[in-house]
Amino acid sequence: MSETDTVRLLLEQQGPYAFKVTFAGTTLEPLLTDEPPPLGAGAGPNPSELLLAGIANCLSASLLFALRKFKNQPGPLRTEISATPERNAEGRLRIPKARVTLQLADGQEAYQHLDRILAQFENFCVVTQSVRDGIDVEVTVLDAAGRVVGGDGSPATPS
Repeated sequence: MSETDTVRLLLEQQGPYAFKVTFAGTTLEPLLTDEPPPLGAGAGPNPSELLLAGIANCLSASLLFALRKFKNQPGPLRTEISATPERNAEGRLRIPKARVTLQLADGQEAYQHLDRILAQFENFCVVTQSVRDGIDVEVTVLDAAGRVVGGDGSPATPS
């Protein structure tokens, strides 16, 4: 991904709270997402799980990138992420904190420049740093005729 690439997804409702997510401009298979019961059927990951997967995946890839940048050849990495949703002052569920553990395949002595790698690898992670910095999300609601009926932004690029 480069800074000129636009990331675009299309979501189409498949059930009460289930959506087929298509990754525009790719040959990737669509992904089914769903809320857990009692709202949905739990037929796929929910948005909170996808958020955590994005953070963990990005940190893992960033650590691997940094290790390889310093000529290391790391074995398979294992990453675990967990978070406990909490209610904010308005009573809405939010994820205030995520805990991530990345486990290297070898002892620290097997890696060159590990101290430098650990000091910088998080800075390569687009997702984690974006979440930490906050993402401005503009929202637009259209009716069936394409008229803006709500929100504060402009419509996403039509498919």
